[in-house]
Amino acid sequence: MSNPTYPVTGRCVSFPNGTDTIRGYLAEPAGAGPWGAIVTAPENLGVTEHRQAETRRLAAEGFVVLSVDPYSRIGGRPPQDYTTPEERRSKAFLAAKDETAVPDMQAGFDFLAAQPNVDPARIGTLGYCLGGGTSLAWAATPNKLACAVILYALPILPAAYSPDGQERSRLTLAPKIQCPLQLHFGTNDEAIPLEQTQALRAALLAQSPQPVDFHLYEGARHAYMDSTLERYSPEAAALTFQRFVTFFHQHLG
Repeated sequence: MSNPTYPVTGRCVSFPNGTDTIRGYLAEPAGAGPWGAIVTAPENLGVTEHRQAETRRLAAEGFVVLSVDPYSRIGGRPPQDYTTPEERRSKAFLAAKDETAVPDMQAGFDFLAAQPNVDPARIGTLGYCLGGGTSLAWAATPNKLACAVILYALPILPAAYSPDGQERSRLTLAPKIQCPLQLHFGTNDEAIPLEQTQALRAALLAQSPQPVDFHLYEGARHAYMDSTLERYSPEAAALTFQRFVTFFHQHLG
């Protein structure tokens, strides 16, 4: 990439959402700015050490980056009272449902917009897995986002992941998108049937009033960006990072 990397500092922060206190991890490049900024929604594991490291890595590209903890109200970790992997995922999604996670992301936006080193007109969002769905839902509500990047979000939430116990399709969000989108999925994603990915792509390209940049990575599995997992795909991860950093520079200055 042609852009220089910057020294970065990272710290835990908190900010209000109504009467609730939301936590997050903030990474800032050296220099007064004003910088473009990114509100990040993490995977269903929350703001782990890996997510903090990735927050710093993105900040080094010249952005102020805030990873919002979707589990702020329950101690900063997803629910631990599960007996199977599927129950773990279900409870994590229910604890970070759109109805609370999207307003928490907006509170993170407001926190960033008030920082002296951030240009409030240049704030976007980035979401991974569970957080990708959060960012997609946010992009389809009235907002001041400059852009959104979505990584392997579930196009259709199973009933067990939805607070009303009904399957929830994100394909219906396509005509409501409020900002330019970039999306990344793997063809061998165990959590997302390829036909759902293709259906989301078709819906967005046909119905979104905003530009859509959609990427599929041959052979990449779910969470292929996560270098701590055996599903990690170095080539797909590197290309994805390059593409979304370029996209953020285009839209966030």
